[in-house]
Amino acid sequence: MSDTSRTPPAGAKHVIGVDVGTGSARAGLFDLDGRMLASAKRDITLFHETGSIVEQSSTEIWAAVCAAVREIVATSGVDPASVAGLGFDATCSLVVLGKGGGPLPVGPSEDPNRDIIVWMDHRAVPQAERINALGHDVLRYVGGRISPEMETPKLLWLKENRPQVFDAAWQFFDLADFLTWRATGDLSRSTCTVTCKWTYLAHEKRWDASYFHQIGLGVLADEGFTRIGQSIVEPGSALGQGLTAAAAGELGLLPGTAVAAGLIDAHAGGIGTVGIGAGPQANLGYVFGTSSCTMTSTSQPAFVPGVWGPYFSAMVPGMWLNEGGQSAAGAAIDQLLSFHPAASEARELSKSAGVSLPALLADMAVQKAGRSSDAVELVAGLHVVPEFLGNRAPFADPHARAVIAGLDMERDIDSLVALYIAGLCGIGYGLRQIINTQADAGVTIENVVISGGAGQHDFVRQMLADAGGKPVIATKAEEPVLLGAAILGTVAGGLFSDMRAAMTKLSAVEKTYEPAQGAIADLHAKRYEGFRQFQTLTRDLRKF
Repeated sequence: MSDTSRTPPAGAKHVIGVDVGTGSARAGLFDLDGRMLASAKRDITLFHETGSIVEQSSTEIWAAVCAAVREIVATSGVDPASVAGLGFDATCSLVVLGKGGGPLPVGPSEDPNRDIIVWMDHRAVPQAERINALGHDVLRYVGGRISPEMETPKLLWLKENRPQVFDAAWQFFDLADFLTWRATGDLSRSTCTVTCKWTYLAHEKRWDASYFHQIGLGVLADEGFTRIGQSIVEPGSALGQGLTAAAAGELGLLPGTAVAAGLIDAHAGGIGTVGIGAGPQANLGYVFGTSSCTMTSTSQPAFVPGVWGPYFSAMVPGMWLNEGGQSAAGAAIDQLLSFHPAASEARELSKSAGVSLPALLADMAVQKAGRSSDAVELVAGLHVVPEFLGNRAPFADPHARAVIAGLDMERDIDSLVALYIAGLCGIGYGLRQIINTQADAGVTIENVVISGGAGQHDFVRQMLADAGGKPVIATKAEEPVLLGAAILGTVAGGLFSDMRAAMTKLSAVEKTYEPAQGAIADLHAKRYEGFRQFQTLTRDLRKF
């Protein structure tokens, strides 16, 4: 069982946030002013099969988490007794465990260590389409259409394609809930995970059994939802009795250290950023990583076609959340650049400079343009709709695909820089489209608050402000997603009375990037209209 209140240990001075992304597990040690004192990272394996199958190993992920946490405790020199709490976030990936918590194989490899269907795995597109065709009322709370990135289509795929694994499963976890169970032995799920990805109705505190029966997963309802979650608690709630002795030994911490109910990784980025200034309702959290997520908080539920939600208490407890984004964002830029003849030469230059390829190209773009906002003038006639992995929002269309228009015969690095700029514009126009769609439904925001590894360069932030049409705010947190996870730990550890108090205290503005005005703004408005026209044309051409 979970306990939402806890007295912090005497001498509590630190909290730990753990973030499990698509490619790595990271840990950060924070003081009680929100400053990160130490961090560590461990890469994790991504297994790609033919088609759209993408898998991971929960055993490897837990080992990576433990190694990263042990490293930050060792390198910082802090006394483990000073750690008041621990918070986890992770991608919304499906973990399948058998009796005793052992891993089960979820795909054709038959490797039991490959027991995770990764969020970006689209094997369940047919199941999602069949579910959507049935039109159950719960779909109102996922923007009207369920995504193959969510868990019930993936569960249905397992039941239909690997029934022996489905039947043998003891628990189906969202990855963040797996981590908190592994740390505490508590089977409680977070309202964040089950509401956003499993169709739990948090505002009514119930699962809808009729939905599961309608789509072909009635067995889960008949079992009383024992395999997907009976105890559902808000993010930040203290779980069990804290760290078990076994988990504490693996992590290098003390048994009983408070562990918080977790968050999906993008939502942790929201918690780590949107508390600044006028607070969650004014600030759209934009997490720009492998994919992108938009997090919009409201006091009342808002139904926005094609935008996931409204979800109650899925990010900020007591508030409603609408979630959009792009299935490929940082990954879309990587894919786009890989096509260009100058990509290999540019990668060698980036290695020599000790920076990533996108960072190198961002620096080159500023040098060529003189001013970040003027870079769009370098790409006249070159347009990119970067929907390589479908459109997450506002069309909820997994079949959407990318468009690159206006290529010429140039093969040099200057041409690669131009393609990079056009790709960033496309990411920004996708953000603008989500903001506008939400505004049409009555949900307005003042600022975009950015986090995520792909959005750390000044040039990227300015381009997103210009293309998106809203101020982009960067916070002082070096790692906002890790901070968001750590904020969970502060609440579970009793250092703050609630999440909002912790968010306000531990987040602060570093810099604001105002959108361009005048001719540059007009140019982006015209290019945005072209972006929308390409989307429409591509949908029409898919018929042939």
